[in-house]
Amino acid sequence: MQTTFKTISTTSVIKQMDNPQTIIVDVRPVDAYNGWELRNEKRGGHIPGAKSLPLKWTTYMDWIEMVHHKKIAPSNHLIIYGYSAREAETVAQMFLKAGYTNIKVYPVFFEEWLANPELPLDKLERFRNLVPASWVNQLIEGQKPIHYNNNKFVIIHAHYRNREAYLSGHIPGAIDLDTNDVESTETWNRRSPEELKAVFEAHGITADTTVIMYGKFMSPDNNDPFPGSAAGDIGAIRCAFIMLYAGVKDVRVLNGGFQSWIDAGYPVSTNDEIKHPVGDFGAVIPSKPSLAVDTPQAKEMLSSDKAELVCVRSWPEYIGEVSGYNYIEKKGRIPGAIFADCGSDAYHMENYRNFDHTTREYQEIEKIWNDLGITPDKHLAFYCGTGWRGSEAWFNAWLMGWPNVSVYDGGWFEWSNDSENPFETGIPEETEMDTQK
Repeated sequence: MQTTFKTISTTSVIKQMDNPQTIIVDVRPVDAYNGWELRNEKRGGHIPGAKSLPLKWTTYMDWIEMVHHKKIAPSNHLIIYGYSAREAETVAQMFLKAGYTNIKVYPVFFEEWLANPELPLDKLERFRNLVPASWVNQLIEGQKPIHYNNNKFVIIHAHYRNREAYLSGHIPGAIDLDTNDVESTETWNRRSPEELKAVFEAHGITADTTVIMYGKFMSPDNNDPFPGSAAGDIGAIRCAFIMLYAGVKDVRVLNGGFQSWIDAGYPVSTNDEIKHPVGDFGAVIPSKPSLAVDTPQAKEMLSSDKAELVCVRSWPEYIGEVSGYNYIEKKGRIPGAIFADCGSDAYHMENYRNFDHTTREYQEIEKIWNDLGITPDKHLAFYCGTGWRGSEAWFNAWLMGWPNVSVYDGGWFEWSNDSENPFETGIPEETEMDTQK
């Protein structure tokens, strides 16, 4: 039998916002939480301090694990809201079954909170660059979606040496881009300005083209070079970083990649779409050189109290148990770099993703970083082994509007290849670090 939950008024929600025992839960899609006006609401965003726990996630067996991961305890007072009272009550019912008893539903968020410009809303600073599947679908159908003021766009399916991932199913009209086209297979750094210019022009991209990037999560039985990894998704963000560095003014990333497209029930194409080259990229490459840091500048940053190198690798890589890659021999880390755990290994970013592959709630990432001393008042250069994971962490900071963030492109691969560069191994808090040359 459906339980009828107590409701709470707008005035009471305002009074409860600063109560440490109260947790406000937003059950709308993550894109609405980030700032997208998915139902033509007058304003986008979420109640300040609210946690994102979409209704969609209640269909997953490990839903309660995400609840615990967000530190929502049975002792908390819960206020749940969505686009409708029914959405909120559905999630409230899940909490009730899990042993949560102090639950209230805020049924008029859409009618009252979003409609009142005097009530506060938080949103992801650059939410427009992290787009929902519905927005991409509107583009394909010839509509003029919100937050789009262009008349030319290109949708790109990114992959690493795996056209079959594209040909086996992609967003209709999307063309493919091999990540090797934009980064060197010798250094794994971004390619030269001349090479990037040629690649962009061959793919129909100018500096004024709106580019929508996405990738595909491949399961172990698919032809992914990294079985069971999120390589396609991470590679798409890597390409987005290089495009922004080069000078593409409007780069968007599909939140959740191809999985979000499938989850939304949109059609899939297996056509090998024809690329339409352009004559000139239309800007000097790189137009935003500050987005990339190379080894000499990385060394300067290590000695500065106004900058940090941020290591976006797994713990076994960080302490030197593994290098993370079969082509990197040396194990260890750059001395002085701050650890910002990516997840399980060199091919995953679980700590920056939700389990539907959408980008993790940005306040959670920001809190983790702040606790580690990673703050927006410094120049930050994110790095990993070869640039992919570092690019995704950088993208999160850039989306949050952090003013001075870069990718240390060479990362551990380039650093460890120079025998003159120092490195450390071991657990910093428990053993004396092994600083070597």
